[in-house]
Amino acid sequence: MRKKRGVPEGLWLRCDACGATLFRKKLEEAERVCPECDHHFYVPARTRIAQILDADSFEEWFTDLSSKDPLGFVDKKPYPQRLEAERKKTGLDEACLVGRGYMRGRPLVFGLTDSAFIMGSMGSVVGEKLTRAVEAATERRLPLVVVSGSGGGARMHEGIYSLMQMGKVSAALGRFHEAGGLFISILTNPTMGGVAASFASLGDVVIAEPRALVGFAGPRVVQATVKKPLPEGFQTSEFLLEHGFIDLILHRHALRTEIARIIDYCGG
Repeated sequence: MRKKRGVPEGLWLRCDACGATLFRKKLEEAERVCPECDHHFYVPARTRIAQILDADSFEEWFTDLSSKDPLGFVDKKPYPQRLEAERKKTGLDEACLVGRGYMRGRPLVFGLTDSAFIMGSMGSVVGEKLTRAVEAATERRLPLVVVSGSGGGARMHEGIYSLMQMGKVSAALGRFHEAGGLFISILTNPTMGGVAASFASLGDVVIAEPRALVGFAGPRVVQATVKKPLPEGFQTSEFLLEHGFIDLILHRHALRTEIARIIDYCGG
């Protein structure tokens, strides 16, 4: 008897926002933006590089850095095992990639954090990669673009070693600013915790994708602390734009063109 053929798994998925059933291939062609409601899906780091930078122009830097386990930290598993599991799951060495690339022919230093790797949390390697990238942009007098997708803030597994990265990256950005560098910070869903409280908010131009969650503590934590209802849309891109925290909201389809325009306008 001939075996009944079914629909292969993974061909279709449901939109988190509107519930529409979407053909995965069409969604990928649309840069992972829902054609029904414009919901911006999560984008893996290397896919994001392909979306924003010129084809095959990205040269990754500092790939030899790896996290240590200074606290002997254990939650459900020891920290070294967790790191190895995250590497296998994501194909990334860490939650951050940095390097040099080109955007519509314009050279720049580019970095991004990926929420799939321990929620994009900032440990010592993430902080070191970003700091070195900022220093390289300063030395080479290139514009700096960083895409933040970090829901985990500072990485608790490394304690104070993680927290100090906030100040280290921010100090490097301060020197970059004094040297006249252009820093464009792009906030995606989610950008939270120590990342939002440090380098992600320090851009000369701060751009967010539509309806991205951006803030320090999450809305539920804030509401439990202040014991008052929060304003509608609290910590969304639209709320933050209205209150002056960010400069611009850009649809994912427009990022490449508009970032290149900003670099040209600012003389980056």
